[in-house]
Amino acid sequence: MGRIPPVLGPDADALLTRFAALPAAGPLLERLRDTEDVYLVGGAVRDLLLGDPPLDLDLVVDGELDPVAARLGTPVRSHDRFATCTIELDGFTYDLARARREDYAHPGALPTVGPATIEVDLLRRDFGANALALGLSGRSRGRLLEAPGGLEDLAARRLRVLHDASFRDDPTRLLRLARYAGRLDFSVAPATFALAEAAVGDAALTTVSGARIGTELRLLAGEARATHEFAVLAELGVDGAIAPGFGIRTPDKAALTQRALALLPPDGDPAAVVLAVAAREVDPRLLPDLLERLAFTARRRDTILAAVARAPGLAGELRQAKRASEIAAVARTAPPELVALAGALGPPEPARRWLDELRHVRLEIGGEDLLAAGIAPGPEVGAGLARALSAKLDGRTDGRQAELAAALGHAPP
Repeated sequence: MGRIPPVLGPDADALLTRFAALPAAGPLLERLRDTEDVYLVGGAVRDLLLGDPPLDLDLVVDGELDPVAARLGTPVRSHDRFATCTIELDGFTYDLARARREDYAHPGALPTVGPATIEVDLLRRDFGANALALGLSGRSRGRLLEAPGGLEDLAARRLRVLHDASFRDDPTRLLRLARYAGRLDFSVAPATFALAEAAVGDAALTTVSGARIGTELRLLAGEARATHEFAVLAELGVDGAIAPGFGIRTPDKAALTQRALALLPPDGDPAAVVLAVAAREVDPRLLPDLLERLAFTARRRDTILAAVARAPGLAGELRQAKRASEIAAVARTAPPELVALAGALGPPEPARRWLDELRHVRLEIGGEDLLAAGIAPGPEVGAGLARALSAKLDGRTDGRQAELAAALGHAPP
């Protein structure tokens, strides 16, 4: 969906009209017609007020959760501990929660939750600009609520925590601070910046699991403005707190990231590219353990490790490759993220040619054709197909007969 015309000021009726125009709003509002008070909360309200299409639709019930969930459909996921569930309706996904309060037994602990009003629920949120709620049903339909100063923060385009213990209670908010600052181009309130620096200095990140840090880091690295967000991490010292040498701290590294992302094809993993650049100065002996501690999947760990270790060498090999078959020979087994980073380190054209064109070239013949032509089963079949593919990449064959001749080591017909 394209950009939504901005709503000027906190006009709740106009905001509700803007929300109702979203494709995902229709089936939701129809099911909520006769329910108790349900609110759209957080970033969705913020984005509507800013004139942007919401990325996620988070709903809070100011009352019992189960009747509303049943009205919307069968949850695809439920978290009883936090009184939340995820609903899929007509192809759209909604996160639904009971309005709640949160208490932290110790810094970095997962919260203990209990039922509360929507007003109390807003006070538990991360930043004032996200502590907004728009009533969608019941007596609250059309009501626009805020934690104190939330709309003022939004108008000033700044991020401000709602209480001084915010980063101590949940240190992952340090990464969310960077993510929102970069994505939204918001400033950080001076007092909030000081609290964040103090939390980093007090080793707050060590009080939460690596998996929780890794989740936030993956979200940040997958953002369109990830290099801007890493710059905020650097300002706060969060990147170095994750691991010595980790981060995208210089204009050169930011530019390298952007060049690699520009080369990456649609089937590549942008977050893996960003994280690989960020990890290039981490001690290579420690990097595998870091990625495992952050609970990255095995596939993403392997991709990042390959990109960090092999990109410089692959860049040199691609620089020497003159023919298409030579490019294919050095890039064929490399994941696209590695090739993209290698292309960013060296001449981009060989990497771009492989990623956009050469890796998609396929032979018209197969192993059965070589067997029918008299080649014995075994390694020679694969070698023959490799010869044929090299000839096709270099433009030395045209059609099945020419490919077969190349595979058999004959002159083209």
